[in-house]
Amino acid sequence: MANPENTNQSLARTPLYQMGVELKAKFTSFGGWEMPIQYSSIIEEHNSVRNTAGMFDISHMGKFILQGQNLISQLEYLVPSDLSRLQPGQAQYTVLLNHKGGIVDDIIIYYQGADSFDTQKVVIIVNAATTDKDKTWILAHLDPNTVEFQDLSGDKILIAVQGPTATNHLQSLVTEDLSAIKAFGHLETTIFGKYAFLARTGYTGEDGFEVMVDSAVGIDLWQDLYNVGVVPCGLGCRDTLRLEAAMALYGQDIDDTITPLEAGLGWLVHLDTKGDFIGREVLIQQKAEGVPRKLVGLQTQGRNIPRHGYPVLSLGQVVGEVTSGTLSLTLGYPIALAYVPSQLATVKQQLEVEIRGKAYPAVVVKRPFYRSKNRVIK
Repeated sequence: MANPENTNQSLARTPLYQMGVELKAKFTSFGGWEMPIQYSSIIEEHNSVRNTAGMFDISHMGKFILQGQNLISQLEYLVPSDLSRLQPGQAQYTVLLNHKGGIVDDIIIYYQGADSFDTQKVVIIVNAATTDKDKTWILAHLDPNTVEFQDLSGDKILIAVQGPTATNHLQSLVTEDLSAIKAFGHLETTIFGKYAFLARTGYTGEDGFEVMVDSAVGIDLWQDLYNVGVVPCGLGCRDTLRLEAAMALYGQDIDDTITPLEAGLGWLVHLDTKGDFIGREVLIQQKAEGVPRKLVGLQTQGRNIPRHGYPVLSLGQVVGEVTSGTLSLTLGYPIALAYVPSQLATVKQQLEVEIRGKAYPAVVVKRPFYRSKNRVIK
């Protein structure tokens, strides 16, 4: 963790950076950005999201707007998910694939519909560290004569308001009925008289919204939410929250060498309902033959916490590796994600994790580790 005054100035900063400084946040480098890792304590921030409401500055994430003729059909070639079934106001969590079936990035495509000239429009949110890579990849596979691409990554603030009371806090700021918005639903509205894009999505396993607005509006929104008791949260608790919900972190749990079938994201692969897409033949082969490895959930005991890169053992032999691990603040015991051979990926399989040179018992468990009662169904 780095303090603001001695952080490498080459790191990018979001428009909410100064708010973090004023709140005495601790900062860290993440994906080329200087981001708050915590404002108060990771435990306090984690519990606020699980019990009331917390807010995250996620303005570092990539934000694209695409408009054009046959846009959805062009995007279909880049992902394994069937986008044709999307209705205006709906979104699809999916993955960009390379020609080996590996995951270029995990993204959300928000479909906003088409105008009277059949010009379709989408918002795409991508990971911060892969923004440039994703932009290059997407543009390389779209028709520049029919698609307009806008990169708003540096122009917009993105705030995630998450937790059981998150919707109530936002409802007072908009005229639309937010309770009517289903999971992965979204709408365009106004906040403080200015344009706002609200989506019922998040990376915590709790109900909530992600709000995209201009910088000046975002600063006022952050202050307004802070004034009514929404707790500022950093990347530290964002990681503990997403891991309890078994949500993958790009660059750790998934990358361009791992297919969605290996990562337990088979529900994103719609082989039977869509045509050709990049990586299709690889996934068809894996479907037929099975995958050599699978991402599993692990549980250990006491304070024996598996961490990223720790070896996973079976009968004393290294068979896999932990990709993410933490002490679950909600459940009270250590949890982890790890890749192991498919034959060892069944629930209740007994394994071990090597921690500081010593093997500790671990068991494969169902994912997610924690499922909120407050989450909204599609």
